[in-house]
Amino acid sequence: MAAKVFTQNPIYSPSSLIRDTTPQQKHNLGHFSLSKNSSKRLVVVSSSIMSPPIPSSPLSPPSFSSSSSLVASPSRTPAATLPLSRVWREIQGSNNWENLIDPLNPILQQEITRYGNLLSASYKGFDLNPNSKRYLNCKYGKKNLLKESGIHDPDGYQVTKYIYATPDINLNPIKNEPERARWIGYVAVSSDDSVKRLGRRDIVVTFRGTVTNPEWVANLMSSLTPARLDPHNPRPEVKVESGFLSLYTSGESDSKFGLESCREQLLSEISRLMNKHKGEEMSITLAGHSMGSSLAHLLAYDIAELGINKPRGEKAVPVTVFSFAGPRVGNLGFKKRCEELGVKVLRITNVNDPITKLPGFLFNEKFRSLGGVYELPWSCSCYTHVGVELTLDFFDVQNMSCVHDLETYISLVNRPRCSKSAAKKDNLGGEFLNRTSEMMSGKGRRRALQLRNAAANAAYLLCSVSNHMLYYSIF
Repeated sequence: MAAKVFTQNPIYSPSSLIRDTTPQQKHNLGHFSLSKNSSKRLVVVSSSIMSPPIPSSPLSPPSFSSSSSLVASPSRTPAATLPLSRVWREIQGSNNWENLIDPLNPILQQEITRYGNLLSASYKGFDLNPNSKRYLNCKYGKKNLLKESGIHDPDGYQVTKYIYATPDINLNPIKNEPERARWIGYVAVSSDDSVKRLGRRDIVVTFRGTVTNPEWVANLMSSLTPARLDPHNPRPEVKVESGFLSLYTSGESDSKFGLESCREQLLSEISRLMNKHKGEEMSITLAGHSMGSSLAHLLAYDIAELGINKPRGEKAVPVTVFSFAGPRVGNLGFKKRCEELGVKVLRITNVNDPITKLPGFLFNEKFRSLGGVYELPWSCSCYTHVGVELTLDFFDVQNMSCVHDLETYISLVNRPRCSKSAAKKDNLGGEFLNRTSEMMSGKGRRRALQLRNAAANAAYLLCSVSNHMLYYSIF
C-alpha cells in the first residue's frame, strides 16, 4: 500500500498543534457505526487520502460504485435521490440530520465540502507578510477573493463584507501600543443563478482559526462568563468562554476611526442582507474552523437570541453552523438555549485532535451527572458541546499537526467511500496503521494502535502544559 501524505494548510506550522486551543471535528469516510447518543463516528479505511473535488453544483449528488454499501437507499434517505433545492432544509439540519449521517448522505457530504472550501478562502486570502501593505488583512479584493482562492464556482456567491476582529489583549503594555484589528473572515450571499440550484438565498459567514499571538492568548482565557448578548434579557445562566466572547465583542472604540466590534460588523451586515432579500426563501449558514468555529457558535446564538432571523410576519430563517475542529464554547445553559432557539450545529471532529477536547477537558458534558440521572452541583460550570457530531479518525505519526488541519478535514470528507464489508475486514482505525498494516502481525497492529494513542495523548499533554505555561507567563 502506498504511503499517504496529509496536505497541510499553509497557514499552520507543525507547532500549530501545540499552540491552538480550539478543537476540531473528526470525519472518516469508510466504516460507519452509530452510537446511542448523537455522536456519529466514521473510520478511515480506504487507500487514498485525496480525491477529486466534488462540484459545487448541488443538482446531482456524486456518483459512487454500485458495490458500495454506504450509498443511502431512497427508502431510507429520500434526500439522496432529490436535488438540493428540494431538500435543503434537511441538509441544513431541520431534523438534526437524522438518517443523513449513517450512512453519510451524498448531498450532505457535498455541502460539507462546499462550505469547507468557502471557509478555506479565509486562510488563503489572509496576508501574513509583515512587509506587505495588506499585512493582517485580505490579500484580495471582494470581487476576486473566491476566484483567487480556487473556489470551484466563484460566481456562486458574492462577497459583500470583510470581517475584522480585535483581540482585547495587549502583548506590549510597556510601549502602550494598541493591537490592530485582523481580517478574520467574510460575509457572502448566493447569486441569483445559484439561488435556483440551492433552493433559497443563502447568506454565508466564514471564520478562520487562530493564527496571531493575541488570538492564541485569547483562546487561553478559558473561564466561563455570562454572554449577556440580549440587553432586554441578559440570561445570566447562559455562559460562554471569556476569551471567545472578548474576541467577538471587542472593538477599536478608543480610536476615532477605529473599527466596530466583530459582533457589530456582522449583525449590521446580516440585517442589511435580510432586509434586501426580504420575502425570499433564505438560510443563514456559518462555517468556522478551530477558533472560528467558536465565533460561528456565538454569532448563531446572537442572531437567534435577538430574533434577527425572524422578520415580522415571516417564518424564521434557519441558522446553521458547520463547525470544523471546533472547541467547546459554553456551558449547559448555552447548549439548551441554542436548542430552544432552533440553532443547528453540525460538528466535524477528529477523535485524535486534542483541541476538540478543550476547554473543559475534565469538567464537561460527561462529568455533569451521576449515572446520567443525578445532576451534580458543578454541572452549570461544565463546558458542553452543542449539536450533532460527525467524527473522523485520522493520525499521522510523522506529521502530528495534521490532526487539526482544515485541508485534511475537507479531503477526508471528500474522499471515496468503501463498503462496510471491506471496512470490517481491514478496520485499522487510522492512516498510520493503514500504511503499516501489510507488514504487521496481529500483535504488531495492536502495538501500532497503542503507539498512535500514546502519541495523541502525549500531543494533548504537551499542548495543555504549554498553553498553561504561556498563560501564567503573561498574566
